[in-house]
Amino acid sequence: MDAPIEEFPPLKIKDIPQIETSNSEDVFQVIGAMVEQTKKSSALIFNTFSELEEPDLPKLHNQFPMPTFTIGPFHKFFSASTTSLLTQDMNSISFLDKQKPKSVLYVSFGSVASMDAQKLQEVALGLANSKQPFLWAIRPGLVHGSEWIETLPNELLETISKQGYVVKWAPQQEVLSHFAIGGFWTHSGWNSTLESICEGVPMICSSFFGDQMVNSRYVSDVWKIGIKLEKGLERDEIENAIRRLMVEREGDEMRERIMCLKEKIDVCLNPGGSSYQSLEKLVDFITSFRSSIA
Repeated sequence: MDAPIEEFPPLKIKDIPQIETSNSEDVFQVIGAMVEQTKKSSALIFNTFSELEEPDLPKLHNQFPMPTFTIGPFHKFFSASTTSLLTQDMNSISFLDKQKPKSVLYVSFGSVASMDAQKLQEVALGLANSKQPFLWAIRPGLVHGSEWIETLPNELLETISKQGYVVKWAPQQEVLSHFAIGGFWTHSGWNSTLESICEGVPMICSSFFGDQMVNSRYVSDVWKIGIKLEKGLERDEIENAIRRLMVEREGDEMRERIMCLKEKIDVCLNPGGSSYQSLEKLVDFITSFRSSIA
């Protein structure tokens, strides 16, 4: 599983998205049909910025030779609060206001990922053993067969309540931009990855499915702005990764690299920047396309 995929460096075999259903063959056929239909599109719009994914975008153009427009990050154009799937606990910000700069690890595995009770306990033990303050968003339904965190032993709940703060859902963009946040433990969904880069917050990556494995590999091995948990959710690796990110020099180096990417985002969104120009070209393309069919 750790063997490299020669055609797609830096990916490894285990980074290939898995589809584990009773009708996996049908699902693959659907995905194949989606790709073929995409090749018939007039153009493609990507939620990214060109400076982040060079030289991969030109390679993609070999397979999809239509015009492409990189106009992201999308969330920088509007507030995500109006699109939140769950009620945001604003006490998260009150908790962070009392913490030291860059001292808190924010933990959230998104709105879809799930795990069993044993894995939740491994996460809790890794956080507790790290001795680092944290803000942990545990979505109702995150744990199979559980309403929330009732599967955690009372003694462990007491330990983590003294060390960190647990909520059901947090205002992620506000949290990531807060002065107290020094790292983000994420499921590596693309939206969360971009949001973390935009705020200059290095990551710990726990991918669950789909594109998350590829995203986390790029975070750790290409952009070098985070740590990928290669063994899954195991307390010892979790504790080690948290210390590397939050305490050791390695984390400072990641923070410096991601701040450089943050600066590039700020430039690309301004007049003359790559995303700004790409958006202007998209408007011109749509206008000319509509004129040609009028």
